Amino acid sequence: MATTADLTSGQVMDKAASLLNDTAKSIFPYTVQLPYLNMALQELQETFELNEVPVTDTVSSVILISAGTDHVGFSMTNPALPNDLIEPQVLWERTHGIDPYTPMTKLDFLPRYMEGQETNQLIWYVWQSQEIRFLPANLDIDIKMDYIRNLFFPFTQVDGSDQVGVINAASFLEFRTAGLLARFVAENPTRADNLDGQSVFAIDRALGIGSKGRQAITTRRRPFRAAYKQRVYS
Repeated sequence: MATTADLTSGQVMDKAASLLNDTAKSIFPYTVQLPYLNMALQELQETFELNEVPVTDTVSSVILISAGTDHVGFSMTNPALPNDLIEPQVLWERTHGIDPYTPMTKLDFLPRYMEGQETNQLIWYVWQSQEIRFLPANLDIDIKMDYIRNLFFPFTQVDGSDQVGVINAASFLEFRTAGLLARFVAENPTRADNLDGQSVFAIDRALGIGSKGRQAITTRRRPFRAAYKQRVYS
């Protein structure tokens, strides 16, 4: 199994071509495979999120919220949210440069009865329209965020040099990429079904390895379901 350090898109696509009896890549060169590998990456990301795989969890660096600021978004705001953010889980705040951090409370809507009242904390936040919004404080505030991150940005290198960067992803990506190619390029549904079946076994193994180390940890959505093993792709 390739490790985080050395698994590249080219290695995945080499195996995918071999699974289609095209080791020389005369029928399935990287340029043909790349869009389907990106589809497999997107599916892997969503599956990891659904099954609460810890590799999707991370912590932001300190984000300085200047006094009077009432929201923070992506690249259109300053400061900006991390560009790999999918969903915030917990926000922490402190007066700028002064520990400790204290947790903020997530709400569906901000309390309008507090508008116009000066506070030295942010206290509440909402996640709306891809922005974190809060009532402004009269001091500079540092926030840190525990969040679900995007593992993969689309691969673009036709020489196969993109780094996958996730442990235990190789088998699923190889079988699923090959299955998509068999179904939509070679138009061979029988071969595609066989390859997709192998990709289901591969993702089950990857999820099982991760779940063994988290059996005593409270999860954020839903537990791993054995019924997932009955899923088939079409």
